[in-house]
Amino acid sequence: MKSPMAVRGLVWLACGDENFGGPGRIGLLEAIRSEGSITAAARRVGLSYKAAWDAIDRMNQMAGEALVSRVTGGRGGGSTRLTPRGERLIENFRLIEAEHRRFLDVLSKYTRGMPDDLQLLRRLNLMKTSARNQFVGKVAVVRAGAVNDEIEIEISGGQRIVAVVTRESTQNLGLAPGREAFALVKASSVLLAVDVARAKLSTRNRLEGTVSRLEPGAVNSEVVVDLPAGGTIAAIVTKESASALGLAVGKPVTALFKASSVIVGTVD
Repeated sequence: MKSPMAVRGLVWLACGDENFGGPGRIGLLEAIRSEGSITAAARRVGLSYKAAWDAIDRMNQMAGEALVSRVTGGRGGGSTRLTPRGERLIENFRLIEAEHRRFLDVLSKYTRGMPDDLQLLRRLNLMKTSARNQFVGKVAVVRAGAVNDEIEIEISGGQRIVAVVTRESTQNLGLAPGREAFALVKASSVLLAVDVARAKLSTRNRLEGTVSRLEPGAVNSEVVVDLPAGGTIAAIVTKESASALGLAVGKPVTALFKASSVIVGTVD
């Protein structure tokens, strides 16, 4: 069983645009405190003596006072210890780090389903197309025909998009119920209608929603329609048609497009 996904991160202290110290440098200070020697502390954290002193010297400069001091005399010829400022730095860093871990634990609760989201992002990144409308979903129904097949793709909210593809395309794309797929529809292929409840239309695809944006141009207008379960669909209509339909933000509309106008694709 795969381990659940979680959010991880490290804390770094910074002064302006320059890093002051993170877990590595704080670990070095802790090693100096316990070992009482730069040489032993450097060996403990896997640094050379010079690299350890360079790190300490840089922290001293940025702090504006010494974090480490030498103590002379004694049987061993002296030792190295932290100053009160160095001790406070370790204590405060560990407090911040503990709070950071708690914060990451909270964020980790929101990663349920994250692998599915990452897969979705990967699909969207691979779908580089000029089609304005891109819908991701799963194949719900495949109706085989003599030459062409009819594919129904269920998208967010349970709405379905119907496409007509050749039998060869169905086989090449591996289209079958449960297969993840995407549908592309050009905005110029989308028609908008109002009050279609009683109308009898041959158009297979009908997505109901509400106008959320209307961007008029010199001749045509782009109309963006919010769908009930999230997502949008865009249509290009003439300014005359937009006026005749009384299109405005907040107006309920139905987006119509033919099954033959839908391009179906999959991502392995």
